[in-house]
Amino acid sequence: MTLPAWTREPIVHFLAAAAALFLYFAWVGEPADPASRTITVTREDRAAMALQWERTMQRPPTDAELDALVEIFLREEVLYREAIRLGLDRDDTVVRKRLANKMDYLAASMAETAVVSDDVLAEWLAQYPERFAPDVRYSFDQMYFAERAAAAAALTSAPTNGESISLPSAFENASRSEVEGRLGRAFTATLDTLEPGSKWAGPVASGFGWHVVRLRAREIGKAPTLAEIRGEVEADWRGSTEAQRKKDAYELLRGAYRVTVQK
Repeated sequence: MTLPAWTREPIVHFLAAAAALFLYFAWVGEPADPASRTITVTREDRAAMALQWERTMQRPPTDAELDALVEIFLREEVLYREAIRLGLDRDDTVVRKRLANKMDYLAASMAETAVVSDDVLAEWLAQYPERFAPDVRYSFDQMYFAERAAAAAALTSAPTNGESISLPSAFENASRSEVEGRLGRAFTATLDTLEPGSKWAGPVASGFGWHVVRLRAREIGKAPTLAEIRGEVEADWRGSTEAQRKKDAYELLRGAYRVTVQK
């Protein structure tokens, strides 16, 4: 028997599946939550949609276009709620990761809005003057390795020689801009954390690979006062402490859970 053409339409299959799910939940007696079946699109929601449209299209939306935006929002909201109701988020590693990342971002964002005092920033400036001084110079030795494991292994014994690369093994009185230009900002930032001396440290990442480094000297020019560069110091403090603030936020949430790990 040949079925009518309309029965092969995808929308028909979708509606049939939806009807089957509705009958299933009615049969098993799933408790209905009236609030979860109510969707309210507020004036603020419509205004936000209109503003986003205007930013993208460089003009306000027409009434018909705004109505279409509302319908798109409603479709997404209905399907999202039904997916959550069916537990489709539970075993999806991609969704799980994205939600975890979003919580991590929100936790960091809440910390980002915290007001930082001048005392904290003054202490930060005193601790890392090389980040703000107009002239910082470094003298150091470096050995290059293509693989991190090789660089780490070199530290277990007295380093004698690295792999060949078109970089000098010793930098003498090199300016911060020169080091950043040749080895990258991450490498230079690591130099700022090392204590000058005879000890090798690493592995230190650069745009080339990995290095073991011996910082012999770091000469720091006079840094501006906090009043002169407060915004720059605050931005550096927030960026540098983001990982710790995320960790603190997680620990606060983690403390509310009782965890059992079965082995």
